[in-house]
Amino acid sequence: MADSSKIPQIDETLTLIPTLPNDLSALILSFIPYPFHGRLKSICKSWRNFYSSKTPISLRHNHLPLSSLSHLLCLFPEDPSLSSPYLFDPTHLAWAQLPPMPINPHVYSLSNFASLAIGPNLYVLGGSLFDTRSFPIDRPIASASVFRFDLAVGMWVPLAPMITPRGSLAAAAVARGRIVVAGGGSRHAMFGASGSRVGFAEVYDVERDEWAPLADLPGSRAGCDVVVLELENGGGGLEPGAGRWREVGNMWGDEERARLGKVVVIDDEEEGGKKLPRVFMLDGDDIFRYNMASNRWLKESTVPRKTQDGSPFGFIALRGELHVISLLQGVELSAIRRSRHRRRGTILFMQIYDPRKMSWRSLITRTPFQFPLDFKTAVMCTVRV
Repeated sequence: MADSSKIPQIDETLTLIPTLPNDLSALILSFIPYPFHGRLKSICKSWRNFYSSKTPISLRHNHLPLSSLSHLLCLFPEDPSLSSPYLFDPTHLAWAQLPPMPINPHVYSLSNFASLAIGPNLYVLGGSLFDTRSFPIDRPIASASVFRFDLAVGMWVPLAPMITPRGSLAAAAVARGRIVVAGGGSRHAMFGASGSRVGFAEVYDVERDEWAPLADLPGSRAGCDVVVLELENGGGGLEPGAGRWREVGNMWGDEERARLGKVVVIDDEEEGGKKLPRVFMLDGDDIFRYNMASNRWLKESTVPRKTQDGSPFGFIALRGELHVISLLQGVELSAIRRSRHRRRGTILFMQIYDPRKMSWRSLITRTPFQFPLDFKTAVMCTVRV
């Protein structure tokens, strides 16, 4: 676990903003969006100490409603122990680099891991990798490792490993600070669909740093995005063996082609005072919405601009909207000619769909890295800070 003695503390003798009391200054500085905090550390010693402490994130969460917190995209271009992940703020078009995960000298090429956020903490779970201590060394194996990155102090912490090693897993944050993982296997990005599969599920307790088994899936599977676990007593607890998995049956009509696109969830829609998730799938250039009552995928919309080279889109839900992401080279270049992005580097084109208004908009942003992204292997999640 993290050593609290290494976390910088605020020196009360240092003035944050001249002529203002420090408590008011701290509140003002904490409202500056998170992606700018790293740059502001170089202003002066007092600001460096302030933005290196837990205070800014704590003040933001205590004084801002959830809807006013910055909703950021977290992007893992590749193995996070070798290539730094980045945060992107679509409101201010600002990027922030995070430190890479701790390196294990015996393993390399981590892929197909899962990432999610609980509060200001990012979690990286499992994945598939190569281990120089295994034989044969060119065969990928599943990982049980779990890491947490605390945005408040900028530190990675290794956590208790999963009971069953797995990559290509389904993972979700649930109530009371718990994480459920299900399915997965050893499939690696270099070898397509090959590799083992598992049908086990387990739950992680964030406070206790403990994993416990759940009821097994109806069958072994990997690369799954949507899972349904019915809990007893209205979902009051996720104890070992609690609940049962329910197969929802065929989601496509007799004359429809089954689709296996990327799936995201927006859980801010209320119906009769009850919050209901909205599930969307991006298959090729088409977006489908899942209707729970009929157990059918219904076409919602089509992406306005397709990639010219047929490369896949990135797909993520952010602030109640669907973000379809591609490299600029895959869309019309006229959009960039009208902007000020003329330096060399990778540029992303985001097409954003609002399910409530059923309308599209777009934005262009320059990334801080010079290599192109492969959305087949890049991992994305969102975090509120």
